[in-house]
Amino acid sequence: MASEDVKRSESAVSTIVNLAEEAKIASEGVKAPSHALLSICKSLVAGGVAGGVSRSAVAPLERLKILLQVQNPHSIKYNGTIQGLKYIWRTEGFRGMFKGNGTNCARIIPNSAVKFFSYEEASKGILYLYRQQSGNEDAQLTPLLRLGAGACAGIIAMSATYPMDMVRGRLTVQTEKSPRQYRGIFHALSTVLREEGPRALYKGWLPSVIGVVSKTLMALKPAFFTVPYVGLNFAVYESLKDWLIKRKPIGLVEDSELGVTTRLACGAAAGTIGQTVAYPLDVIRRRMQMVGWKDAASVVTGDGKNKAPIEYNGMVDTFRKTVRYEGFGALYKGLVPNSVKVVPSIAIAFVTYELVKDVLGVELRISD
Repeated sequence: MASEDVKRSESAVSTIVNLAEEAKIASEGVKAPSHALLSICKSLVAGGVAGGVSRSAVAPLERLKILLQVQNPHSIKYNGTIQGLKYIWRTEGFRGMFKGNGTNCARIIPNSAVKFFSYEEASKGILYLYRQQSGNEDAQLTPLLRLGAGACAGIIAMSATYPMDMVRGRLTVQTEKSPRQYRGIFHALSTVLREEGPRALYKGWLPSVIGVVSKTLMALKPAFFTVPYVGLNFAVYESLKDWLIKRKPIGLVEDSELGVTTRLACGAAAGTIGQTVAYPLDVIRRRMQMVGWKDAASVVTGDGKNKAPIEYNGMVDTFRKTVRYEGFGALYKGLVPNSVKVVPSIAIAFVTYELVKDVLGVELRISD
């Protein structure tokens, strides 16, 4: 009897242990997707906050840049950064300085969220394939591979939110004197869709894609307008971070981590290089977005005797006519306010993204 009791006890203990192990395995199986979802949400939130904060900080310069890009060359109203900002303040007041910023934030938050998240996922996928191909499990992403990851992120984010960017451009240039007013982003989207068709929502999409994906083409046949500013931003930023961490120059790195000021400088350098080299594509894109706009803003059509319709037929035609009628320098209209804004904008975006990720990461660890 005693031996039978012992056997029953051993059997019971064995059953309990097996059930405990099964429960542990089941809980771990559930826990992994949960953590993956939290990681995704963390990246999305951090990217969205970074985009919204950075663009809001430089909204007046962003609006002036677009006005300079698309204004009628025969009816100049905005002539330089200082004069342009003063003119906006005098004619439209404080609200005029931030016109289109609400729409820009509505666009840039999902854009930045998708961009940063896509970059991290693309980096993981490319790194996995690179390690498999090289056979080195400790291999890290090269600048070229980072460039590819940045290009993938830029294409996905830009394509997903391009219609919002298109109508944002139109909302930004309209003034109180415009013949017809878009009342907001949804009214603008519905009006363009009804009057110009669905393809109109993607006017200027091609130069945007070229600006993101054509680094490979540039390596074969260099051209100033074929640099992917999104991919270049990420590549320069990440490469600068790695170089600083490895070399640790003049005490900029402490405990293998970069300080906020150093991150700010890396983001500023990345943004300045990427945006400046690819700037002509942005001018072409904005001008294409204005084509077909019925009762367009006066800044686009011109005033009085100087009023002239915009007649561009595709990216190449826009580029050719811009250079022919306004000179090569027209491809860089608005570059000064863009350069002034891009340093704080991109730098704030990168730093905010990493800071928000750190905050969310702490909260996630505490909750575990």
